[in-house]
Order: sequence, then structure tokens, then C-alpha cells
Amino acid sequence: MGVPIRTARRFLLRLTTALGAVALSTLGVVGTAHAAGAVYAALGDSYSSGVGAGSYGSSGSCYRSSNAYAQLWTNAHAGTALTFLACSGAKTPDVISQANSIPANATLVTVTVGGNDAGFTDVIQTCTLGSDADCTNRVNTAKTYVNNTLPALLTNTYNAIKAKAPGARLVVLSYPRFYTVPGSCWVGLSDTKRTAINSGADTLASVTASRAVAAGATFVDVRSAFTGHNICSSVGDYLHSLTWPVIESYHPTAAGQSGGYYAPLRGAIG
Repeated sequence: MGVPIRTARRFLLRLTTALGAVALSTLGVVGTAHAAGAVYAALGDSYSSGVGAGSYGSSGSCYRSSNAYAQLWTNAHAGTALTFLACSGAKTPDVISQANSIPANATLVTVTVGGNDAGFTDVIQTCTLGSDADCTNRVNTAKTYVNNTLPALLTNTYNAIKAKAPGARLVVLSYPRFYTVPGSCWVGLSDTKRTAINSGADTLASVTASRAVAAGATFVDVRSAFTGHNICSSVGDYLHSLTWPVIESYHPTAAGQSGGYYAPLRGAIG
């Protein structure tokens, strides 16, 4: 026996209303999840903690700056919960230790690491106090370490992070190229030394990119963002040269954290 037309219409109306309610409910769940924001852990060394950018609050010897790229990204993304773990002087074993404090539900992790393992501070000291040959030789020693020893250390570090935060997107950032050569500086290091230091940064970036991609991470190369704003450039506002306090030397300024680090990070992940 057939169903009366009026009854069929009522049934279709109720079905349409119910399906619409389900759709709205689903959209509401998605919207709520998006509005909740990221669970973000910022790991790494002084370039991530924000040494050189000032406003370190009560972070002590870690020098975590409120002007660091991690805090800038958090400020721009409402609802983000930031766990700021980066600390000045950190090497790969220290970052592995930092990874133990990543929230289990982290959705984003950023990191800079490797420069201290390669002896960055000693390179700068040698190039500042020694001859051109001393500087070039010390940079070459660092590059040998970066090519031969650092890759395994980086892989171990990235794997440790991913093990602690399997659901998070891992973003690895590079270090800047420090100098414009030839540039506008008339005093200080020679162009030979500046070129050698830049070559060390380039080697470190290349190895870091390779290991990051192999680990399934997103690699963000900040070198181009610093071009025209690095030491001896016409503007030179993104990096400190030798300064006081000494710990801020060769580190990004607040402008460098914003334009040199935050801007390319935002361009890579939104």
C-alpha cells in the first residue's frame, strides 16, 4: 500500500531538518577545535630564546625574551598555549632534555640547534682575536664537525622531539648569515674573516636542512630574510655586532626576531 503524499512530505521535512542539525553540529565541533588554538612548544638555543632582543623577564640565564619569534607567533594566534623551553647555550643533548617537557598534546614544535655543538662561540672569539688564517682554519674545523659529526646528533634530537610529540608539526629554523661582504663596515673583522664566518653558517644551514627533511620536519631557512639587514649591510638592524652585554653579540635584535625569524616562520606555517 502506498504512503500518503502528506505523510511523505512531513517525513522529508523532518529528515532535512535533522540532517541540517547534524551538519551544523559538525561545523560547530570543527570551529571549536580551530578556536582552541595551537599547543606550542618552543625549543632550542639562544636564537630561539631571544638573546639580543631584550625583555628577558625572570628567565635567568636562559634569556627568554618576550620579543622572541615564538612569543610573537603566540601573540598573533589567539588561544595558543606556549611552553617556552628554549635556553641560551643549549646544545643537542640539552634540547633532547627540553623535549621531555613538551606537552603530550602539542600540535606545534619549533627549534634551532647545532650552532653551539659546532663551537660557534669559539669561532667568533678566534676570528675576533686571531689572524685571517686563524679564523679560516677555525671555521674549517667547525665545518668538518658539522659535516661529519653533527648530522647524527641532529637526527637524534629531531627523533626525540617527535617521540615526545608524535602529533605535532616540527619546524626547524636555520641561523642567519652574519655579514654583508663587501659591506659598509670600515672597522672590525676583515672581509676574509667575514666571508669565512658566512661560509660556516651556510654549511650549517645545508646540513640542518638535510637532517630536518629526513626527519619529516619543515625546514625554515631564515638567511634570505636577514639579507640587507645583517652586519655591515646598509641597514644592519637585524643583528648585533660586538656589543654589550657581550652575550648579545652576534644575535638577532628585536627587529631581527620579528623580521628575520617570525616573518619566515609565519610564511611557512601561517
